[in-house]
Amino acid sequence: MSSTASLGKKVAGQQSWRLASDLVEAYVTETGGHVGPVTFKLGKRKIQPFSVAPWVEEKTDPKLPPIIKVLRGDFFCLPFGGNGLPFKGEKHPVHGETANARWRQECQLQISHTHMLHLSLRTKVRKGQVDKLVVLRKGESALYSRHILSGFSGPLNPGHHAMLKFPDYPGSGVISTSSFVHGQVFPDQFENPAQYGYQSLKPGASFHSLTEVPRLDGTLADLSRYPARRGFEDLVMLVSDPNLPFAWTAVTFPKERYVWFALKDPQYLRETIFWISNGGRHYAPWSSRHINVMGLEEVTSYFHCGLAESAGRNPLNAQGIPTVLNLKPGQKTEINYIMAMSEIPAGFDQVAAIEATEGGVVLKSTRGRSVKVPLNLGWLAQGAE
Repeated sequence: MSSTASLGKKVAGQQSWRLASDLVEAYVTETGGHVGPVTFKLGKRKIQPFSVAPWVEEKTDPKLPPIIKVLRGDFFCLPFGGNGLPFKGEKHPVHGETANARWRQECQLQISHTHMLHLSLRTKVRKGQVDKLVVLRKGESALYSRHILSGFSGPLNPGHHAMLKFPDYPGSGVISTSSFVHGQVFPDQFENPAQYGYQSLKPGASFHSLTEVPRLDGTLADLSRYPARRGFEDLVMLVSDPNLPFAWTAVTFPKERYVWFALKDPQYLRETIFWISNGGRHYAPWSSRHINVMGLEEVTSYFHCGLAESAGRNPLNAQGIPTVLNLKPGQKTEINYIMAMSEIPAGFDQVAAIEATEGGVVLKSTRGRSVKVPLNLGWLAQGAE
């Protein structure tokens, strides 16, 4: 069965399409294609794990880019980052047209146990087309995203920009990832005190564990526990192990007894960025109230700098670590991504491993507890149904 549904009512200040299954309800904004709010049904509970910016229904400065006015959930960036510098005459907006422009609905489908929303966007700064598929499946607490890039030529740095809102007490969430080969704090100044922005981590510091990351004051920060460091804004990058069949990022909430996790193909989304946002921006519209939020962003990019810095020579690609995808006009490229949630048993403290199993994945904790989550891991493959 197929249908083409009109936009529904405004949700958190934005005209949005609604997509729902028995276990997941998701809204997708017309402007920027932001996926959020999203509600997962876990047993008798309904959980909304993603952040929605506190100003989305306020009157804001008309000079703000659309992405900031809409800011919520997860959105697709092409090119990822600030894009302050032009690249060969191209001047992209912050996180690209895909995160700012108006998307067009192609169709909304329900086929058997699958619900799909298909949107499209023809980009202008770098001409091409992006087709966005958002898919839900009956019996699965998972949200599937696919962005099909066609007609593009040359380097581009894509990324997903998922933002989680953590329960408001220290260390409510425990963060872990699949193995990474390099970890580093953003090398330059991330926030400027002269402009009322503050950071706590040491610029450029390398690390091998999330639990020991150098701070400006000479101490070590534990990035595996959050919320922490109220009043500061920080950014770090992890380079995923490219030899993994899939890479993952997970946040366990032991007290609340649930886990959120994301899965990707590290050949197409090579790095993970942590944007740690805990009230460190005192300027509008942030005004110190964007707190307990962490962006867990899967990218192929040189930090959040933009296309010019990612396509040019930088310290990562000098080591052979890709920071762009090189696209060809006659070739389609898919950026596939899965986000999911599950209840967890008592004593499940932190995700230590995520392994493929028949019909889904198994999450294993450091204490030996495990939980199976049904989902279609094959979604991550190029050309998969």
